[in-house]
Amino acid sequence: MKSLPPALSAHLADGTTTLAWCWRILRADGTAFGFTDHDRALAFDGTTFEPESGLIASEVRTGSDLSVDAQDAEGVLTSDRITETDIRDGLWDNAEVEVWRLNWQDPAQRTLLRRGSIGQIRRGRLAFVAEVRSMAHVLGQTVGRAFQATCDAALGDGRCRVALEAPAFKGTGTVVDAVRDRAFTASGLGAFADGWFAGGTVTWTTGANAGRVAEVMMHEVTGGVVQITLLELPGRPISAADGFVARAGCDKRSETCSAKFANIANFRGFPHIPGQDAIIRYATKDGGHEGRVL
Repeated sequence: MKSLPPALSAHLADGTTTLAWCWRILRADGTAFGFTDHDRALAFDGTTFEPESGLIASEVRTGSDLSVDAQDAEGVLTSDRITETDIRDGLWDNAEVEVWRLNWQDPAQRTLLRRGSIGQIRRGRLAFVAEVRSMAHVLGQTVGRAFQATCDAALGDGRCRVALEAPAFKGTGTVVDAVRDRAFTASGLGAFADGWFAGGTVTWTTGANAGRVAEVMMHEVTGGVVQITLLELPGRPISAADGFVARAGCDKRSETCSAKFANIANFRGFPHIPGQDAIIRYATKDGGHEGRVL
């Protein structure tokens, strides 16, 4: 049970209340924001809660089990502090959220109702809906290693140890022409084989997307022409002469780890673990089902 401050409790017991919702949001880049559904700005604890965003809170969905409690905050893309580009770039993903209920006539009469983080964000042309998940969502995250045939390390991290900054795994390129919204032809990568950067990343160094990192879905070399297709639409349009650094990708298979990176000693998967087909195998005289140990 939540204990309310005496002043707020007395206000709620009165016949007339002047209540408002306030959201304090801390993004992963360290930027703090304050929003309220009241029609004027409110301030407390060093944060100004702005009404311009037009945030509207839904009911809180909660249960007695361990399911994740959630609340939706709906708003329009009119505030300079909430831009569609920032949402698309993922700057709001998993941002920390505090949800306050207060008396707008006296912000000192307030209580922290819940903490959580930004979950799914649904965007439209003029509005967005952000899901505010409770701290229970942490219980649903995988902790520890996963026993699987493929590698569970991130390419180039301390467990993988592949030197992604080596010339064999990194190339500097320039956009020649934008083919589609997330595909473009490039120069400077002619020394790399077809598919070398598939599953890897592109870090933009110049242009409208400078400083952002994008995942590569396909890397195709046809007749000497290099084409890169990104996994997701970039935050801003791709233009000719945009510079980038491409880093190799990995499909997490042991064969790739050995042949492409010569790094099988650091492979973090279990390639010989029996698959789901092991339960339907049976002994026969031919065809590979001779009853040997799997």
